[in-house]
Amino acid sequence: MIQSVSNKKIKEYAKLIQKKERDKTNLFLVEGEHMVKEAFNANALQELFILEGLECPIEFNYETVTQQVLNKLSNQNSNSKMIGVCKKLNLKPEKENSILLLDNVQDPGNVGTILRTAHSFGIDCIYMSKGCADIYNPKTIQSSQGALFYIPVIQTDLVEEIKKLQERNIEVYATALHDNHKDLQDIKPSEKYAILVGNEGQGVCKELIDLSDHIVKIEMETFESLNVAIATSICMYTFKYNRVGESNKTFVLSHHRASRSAHGGSNSY
Repeated sequence: MIQSVSNKKIKEYAKLIQKKERDKTNLFLVEGEHMVKEAFNANALQELFILEGLECPIEFNYETVTQQVLNKLSNQNSNSKMIGVCKKLNLKPEKENSILLLDNVQDPGNVGTILRTAHSFGIDCIYMSKGCADIYNPKTIQSSQGALFYIPVIQTDLVEEIKKLQERNIEVYATALHDNHKDLQDIKPSEKYAILVGNEGQGVCKELIDLSDHIVKIEMETFESLNVAIATSICMYTFKYNRVGESNKTFVLSHHRASRSAHGGSNSY
């Protein structure tokens, strides 16, 4: 049993809370039974540390540790019961019928929630700009509830990516608060589409909006703004169940700065 937080292995793995160490080692940490099981099922689990006295929920070699040691590895406020060390997965899209593009979505919780709902709605892959929150950030991982193990996420230049889509005759629909918009409920996407979501405060950058073919707006009765993860979920659901067998289209979700409202929220749609 590992009892000391000064243990060499524990000290090295504790560094994985920092992004530069995750990038350097291609390793990251997951906490809790659910995430450990997801990592195990995805063949990403490398090592496992479990609190003394607890049974292992999977068939995997593990090391027993004290609560103090687990707290050394943990990024949570509450006491963790098990923590796994995982390798980053280099998942490749098997198909690209539905694509999600993330432009500078910076809140780890939002990125994790978007990954979770994207996997739930059958998104095939996600392309994200370098300004987005790290998908291996502890808060992103926790919010994703294991989705990052199953959906390909690729960091790329979104300008070039959109141009590639347009070269394949895929139209770009930007969702934004513009006058010349189409209501989201009136959009009938084809079998292939993509959704682009932008920064919580500034929205999708102007360059990406200018590349768009059309502008789409989510109809609302009161506030003009929505949290980026909620807005993305609404669009993914609508696109999934409103699509028709017409020409391929790409949908771009743009988040503009929220107007002042009663809740004072900074996340905008």
